[in-house]
Amino acid sequence: MGKRGPAPKPTVLRLIEGNPSRRPLNKHEPQPRPIRPACPKWLTPDARKEWNRIVPELERMGLLTVVDGAALSAYCQEWGRYVDAQAQIGRYGLLLKPTASGYIQQSPYLSIARKSLQAVRALASEFGLTPAARTRIQVPKGETEDDWPELD
Repeated sequence: MGKRGPAPKPTVLRLIEGNPSRRPLNKHEPQPRPIRPACPKWLTPDARKEWNRIVPELERMGLLTVVDGAALSAYCQEWGRYVDAQAQIGRYGLLLKPTASGYIQQSPYLSIARKSLQAVRALASEFGLTPAARTRIQVPKGETEDDWPELD
């Protein structure tokens, strides 16, 4: 059985939010290096476009580390799959020709697009890429890394 309740927030995000719950901060939380992960060669062209679009902004926000490559590549690949499925829906339509029995079949691309969009939304919220996810984060203007308390 999995763990109950919402996933815990990283200490950095709790600090940005001002630790509204006032719970003790994890002073021994692992701190991955803030280095851009390499873009995987196996990404599709649409996924690679999304990688190139989002990585600079994640770096600017201080939300990207060397260990985030797998989650970020999964997000980008699902985005590419969604874009491709939407293009196929545009090409073939939502419904396919009636079968021999007269049943009108839904395009399989609609199911692919729906599942990919669910995965994109889940992964995007992990990186604070949705409006709802960003409302939970408050970054004071002018704050620098030196203004943050040490976690040692």
